Amino acid sequence: MYEGAVQELIDELGRLPGVGPKSAQRIAFYILESDGEDMKRLVNAIVTVKERVKFCTICGNVAEQETCGICRDARRDQTVICVVEESKDVIAVERTRSFRGRYHVLGGSINPIAGIGPEQLRIRELLTRLSDDEVQEIIIATDPNLEGEATATYLVRMLKTIGIKVTRLASGLPVGGDLEYADEITLGRAFEGRRTVS
Repeated sequence: MYEGAVQELIDELGRLPGVGPKSAQRIAFYILESDGEDMKRLVNAIVTVKERVKFCTICGNVAEQETCGICRDARRDQTVICVVEESKDVIAVERTRSFRGRYHVLGGSINPIAGIGPEQLRIRELLTRLSDDEVQEIIIATDPNLEGEATATYLVRMLKTIGIKVTRLASGLPVGGDLEYADEITLGRAFEGRRTVS
């Protein structure tokens, strides 16, 4: 399509998740038209994040040290671990300000089509964390989609044998949503998770 460097940039941008060919082209031309100093800052930010950021040796969250700030925080409840798929899920839960325990980031979810099985996730590391008898509850907070449900089911079966309390985040209809637009899984979950109001 384009010559040399421009096409290479479009191709590289197109490899990013959620960036299709049109978006890659639009971003490439934005970069071309932008101030050189702005783009140098962008490049430096990318290089810095690749050099400094790693994964916490305890929970798998992103960190600039060996352990993340949450794992270093002695005020956190060490008896409860919330299991999430990705680091971005930790931020989502933290924004609620309703959970004060620790986390365990799996690094994805079970997805046989993509070739991701339990062996590719940080499940072994989770079991290692449970060996000290300090943890009393595991909260499974995987995404409410097919892969997340498969991962949750696998974890529940595996953790049942250990004797630790295992809970799953409630899911159902979103506030402000219309019943007619809810998919079958969401609506089914809403019925299963119903509670007494009087």
